[in-house]
Amino acid sequence: MSKPPLSDTARAGQSSFDGDKARALIPQARLAGPMPWVLAIMVALTVLAAGAGLALGNIVGDARSELAGGATVQILDADPNTRAEQATAAQEALRTMDIVAESRLIPQDELDALLEPWLGGSGDAETVPVPALIDVRLEGKADEEALAALRTRIADVAPDARVDAQSSWLQPVFAALSSLQYLALALVVLLAVTSAAAVFLAARSALGNNRETIAIVHLLGGTDGQIAQLFQRAILFDSILGGIVGLILGLTAVLGLGYQFAALDSGMVASAGLDWLDWILIALIPIFGVALAVVTARFTVLAAVRKML
Repeated sequence: MSKPPLSDTARAGQSSFDGDKARALIPQARLAGPMPWVLAIMVALTVLAAGAGLALGNIVGDARSELAGGATVQILDADPNTRAEQATAAQEALRTMDIVAESRLIPQDELDALLEPWLGGSGDAETVPVPALIDVRLEGKADEEALAALRTRIADVAPDARVDAQSSWLQPVFAALSSLQYLALALVVLLAVTSAAAVFLAARSALGNNRETIAIVHLLGGTDGQIAQLFQRAILFDSILGGIVGLILGLTAVLGLGYQFAALDSGMVASAGLDWLDWILIALIPIFGVALAVVTARFTVLAAVRKML
């Protein structure tokens, strides 16, 4: 519908028409109802998903860094005496290598204690041959070249030895954790899209409730920008309220889960803590949510008003 021509009086009033008059004519511009709580739930879920993704990233990063220079030498001979002799000889050979920063032959009683929950008492551990293990820390990364040098050096003194990079054992775990990271990122994006859609629907509903009044404001000289600014201000208050509440709920959940995982006292889980940069990113989530809501409301109102008038 084209805008009808204005009279001289209406044209004169355009210059003096301001946002205060628009707010007086459209008192229901505020997106009342459950909108702040919807945004609060979205922000809380986003904080939780982002916190989980960042924690998983810290686990993978710390584990990769710790295991990058680690290798394990296993002596697989079934005879205990031969196994012990080869393990001692391999340990002595490793100490003479420049690329080896540290090597430690794991005591048999320590291995038995580690395997006891699965194999039972010492009698069962003797029945099942347990390889002798040497924990090796290299000066650099445990790449194929370094592993080949270790194999060559101990081949003569320990023919039953097998050398593996410690990081290779956890590759399936790293892959699973990386997949969970991508899932958390996808969830954050999905929640952002859902929040924008909720603001879009709320803005369209508010416009529909004030359709006739908006037409009058337009005829009196109110611009599309003034009308959009009115709804922007309304969604700004709602989104700030929802963002604060959502941030508090999300942080409570993140801190509660962090406390529960910290009680496990596990090596990998212990590295899942969030650093100061992670907390800054989490604190930016409600700010981003407010900006997204305001921008969505503005473009929704502008597009609707132009079609309306």
